[in-house]
Amino acid sequence: MIARVLSAELAARIGERVRVAGWVHRGRELKSVTFVIVRDRSGLTQVVTSGPAPAEETVVEVTGLVTANPKAPGGCELTEPVLTVLGEAVAPPPFDLYRPTVAATLPTILDHAPVALRHPLLRAQFEIAAASVAGFRQALDGIGCTEIHTPKIVGSATESGANVFGIDYFGRKAFLAQSPQFFKQAMVGVFERVYEVGPVFRAEPHDTARHLAQYTSLDAEIGFISDHRDVMAVLREAIAGMLAGAASRAEAVELLGAELPEVPAEIPSIHFAEAQKLLGGKDEVDLAPADERWLSEWARREHRSEFLFVTGYPMAKRPFYTHPEPGNPLYSNSFDLLFRGLELVTGGQRLHRHADYLAALAQRGESPEAYEGYLEVFAHGMPPHGGFAIGLERWTARLLGVANIRQTTLFPRDLHRLTP
Repeated sequence: MIARVLSAELAARIGERVRVAGWVHRGRELKSVTFVIVRDRSGLTQVVTSGPAPAEETVVEVTGLVTANPKAPGGCELTEPVLTVLGEAVAPPPFDLYRPTVAATLPTILDHAPVALRHPLLRAQFEIAAASVAGFRQALDGIGCTEIHTPKIVGSATESGANVFGIDYFGRKAFLAQSPQFFKQAMVGVFERVYEVGPVFRAEPHDTARHLAQYTSLDAEIGFISDHRDVMAVLREAIAGMLAGAASRAEAVELLGAELPEVPAEIPSIHFAEAQKLLGGKDEVDLAPADERWLSEWARREHRSEFLFVTGYPMAKRPFYTHPEPGNPLYSNSFDLLFRGLELVTGGQRLHRHADYLAALAQRGESPEAYEGYLEVFAHGMPPHGGFAIGLERWTARLLGVANIRQTTLFPRDLHRLTP
């Protein structure tokens, strides 16, 4: 059997007889000829044949002669074809997948995601997301990190900051992990530098365009740091790696009309207290969405950067394991990274001494018994460390200018959606 050739490879095979396989993207029947457009993972192939075209989305295999035709996709087409149906489509797609734009509402796309995502525009978003993850991994591998995989079922709901989903674990109460935070900190004591790409779960009753109940988190934790600024430097490299990965999918970027930003050699930063002054002398413990947008515009205007670090968030708004700012314990050695008007990343320096954890919990009126397994790590010596977490879907949405995070999620889970 002739080896399968992808659509993108045909231009180099003019005059050869080849085999392509894919889905019928569109069929056009004229008086004396039929054009069948076949779609595979690399692009489109035009097949010139006779008789009726198979139904759209039917899976076919075609053997034919590669013939030059400047008007055909890729500048060539298949003639003298032998077409074999591998999998017949018995129902039409929910909307026309061959049209250059997506003629469907978001609910229709999400309800029929396994088929709807075949549309080249929708598929391209996830090519960019996948390339971003590859770039993240490459950047962190390059600085000596070890990739880890931590449990998503945990026995206690001890991390503050979000509600959790409870589950029945063989008759015992358990929870879906809202982050790998405790585990990745523990693994700093083993590998010094670690990262993880995996799902996290947040039982927050938000019904907005920027929240999900399950999303993919790109986490990192780095040991032997001086303070949170070392973590910010690592994050800058991770972001640069993700953008390089996205740029490697040039066809997808072009198809989507995406504008990839430049990452400054040093991303500008502003302390939270100073940001409050710029925002009109506010006295808050967090930034409102409107504040994030204003500060992003300020960074673009003053620093020509689409990225901005906001550092030193009040301790009242950060988890108990956050390291306070030396000399100013009301603030923390933490940061958010804003990107195009939205908080994209949260991170910072963690406490690393056992006694500091006991004091932090006592100050909050919490019992150390609930954190016994977590605190054991710090009883055996831990280096100064810190880390961050990036939401993949939010990253992809901001990068591509998508208004609703559900559009960059294969199968979203939110307040209302459990299927498909």
